Amino acid sequence: MPILVAVVAFVLLFALIQVGAIAVAFDKLGLSPNAAIMILMASLIGSGINLPLFQLTTRRPHEPRWRPMLGALEPHPRPKPGRVVVGLNVGGGLIPLAVSIYLLSHHRLPLGPVIVTTALMAGLCYLTSRPIPGRGVGMPLLVAPLMAAALGILALPQASAPLAYIAGTMGVLLGADILRLDNIRDLGVPSAAIGGAGTFDGIFITGIVAVLLA
Repeated sequence: MPILVAVVAFVLLFALIQVGAIAVAFDKLGLSPNAAIMILMASLIGSGINLPLFQLTTRRPHEPRWRPMLGALEPHPRPKPGRVVVGLNVGGGLIPLAVSIYLLSHHRLPLGPVIVTTALMAGLCYLTSRPIPGRGVGMPLLVAPLMAAALGILALPQASAPLAYIAGTMGVLLGADILRLDNIRDLGVPSAAIGGAGTFDGIFITGIVAVLLA
């Protein structure tokens, strides 16, 4: 299932690029084409980089990862049983956070609507996300962007695009990642990253689609 979601997200991302939707989305955010390209490239590269933050004690043994070797399957060594290393994904966590901070200050958005919409998004993402043993935390791909766009339009019609991006991306980070940290103890994985699979998870897609709809 995670592989299927990644493929669907990649196809959607490719389609968005083909029709210039990403450029349109960043233009609605008040960002130049050069800035859009820089953010996109940084997100793509950063999706493979996780910055270690802390460790949690697990409640479930790590599940062995199997690899082909000489025609047979051999399990990978289990790193540090009983511990899971939690990190921050650069492409799916750090960069959306930096962009959100920039939009918040550049558009001078009132904090009240930002806090309320982000909190609502976090709650929705928490309720619709599900821990997947041996994998991570997953959630429906289009629920977050549709809700973020609707909240952005209702809360601040004159600045719906930047609000939708902030509420959407930060809502996913808070609700599907940070509020699910305790569930990571039961997933049987040696490491987990806030921001997930970077650009090909819900965060990047949520930001772009929410802005386009707002």
